[in-house]
Amino acid sequence: MAASVVDGIAWGQWFSSLFLFGLGLLLATFAARSVSRFMAKRASRHHTVMLKRLVFYVIVVIFAVAALREAGFSLDVVLGAAGILTVAIGFASQTSASNMISGLFLLVEKPFEIGDVIEADATIGEVVSIDMLSVKLRTPDNLYVRIPNETLIKTKVVNRFRFPIRRLDLTVGIAYAEDVERVEKLLLALAEKHPTCLKEPNPFVLVTGFGQSSVDVQFSFWVPREKLEASRSSMMIAVKKMLDREKVEIPFPHTSIYAGSHSEPFRVQLMAPQNLPDKEQPDVQKDS
Repeated sequence: MAASVVDGIAWGQWFSSLFLFGLGLLLATFAARSVSRFMAKRASRHHTVMLKRLVFYVIVVIFAVAALREAGFSLDVVLGAAGILTVAIGFASQTSASNMISGLFLLVEKPFEIGDVIEADATIGEVVSIDMLSVKLRTPDNLYVRIPNETLIKTKVVNRFRFPIRRLDLTVGIAYAEDVERVEKLLLALAEKHPTCLKEPNPFVLVTGFGQSSVDVQFSFWVPREKLEASRSSMMIAVKKMLDREKVEIPFPHTSIYAGSHSEPFRVQLMAPQNLPDKEQPDVQKDS
């Protein structure tokens, strides 16, 4: 291709190289979107996003190299400079390299995917992006949190969306005078009527301990994972209404003083300090 030279600058070559680079961006975008549509129903969102980005960057790099050659740059010089730059960046950014390697382990192991709700590094949120260096989360209060891949490899990660159902455990305290077996039947009947409570696995009730003022009962049932929080709130309201309707006492901590099981109420008198004048002596008496 003949290149016109004006003031020592081959404008034709530069226009050709810019055209190649722009064409590469368009083709890369089109190819990435096509791959995303093709893989949408054939792979997970995580793998779809990773393949989409890989296709995009590979095409852009190919056309960028072609554009540089068209502009008159020697490919050997470009590759040599890129190699030296890569080595320098590698020594200067060991943490980034560690995060990239950790990202590969996350890609192979797949402990979570885009859209899952995870708990990691004392943070709970929905996975919105899994990149080469970090994972991005959106917390329930709509905060954007970035966690390095190396941190996710070293710390405990809890995937709250791994399985389709979750178990809810509610603690209910009833008075010692109440019939525990009757309360158990009432709670199980409530679980059968609740719209989001699953029949399988079966709900169950356990007595977990004897508190200072109540018998502690664990009421457990299974719900779909996407209805977890709504089910917790609605079931707690339903339990409270059922206990009130059935006249089941929900105790609260209180203190009583006894002087014997058959004793009569006794007189309690608070004595004033002896060093005060008589007119300042508090006259406080209390019968109980």
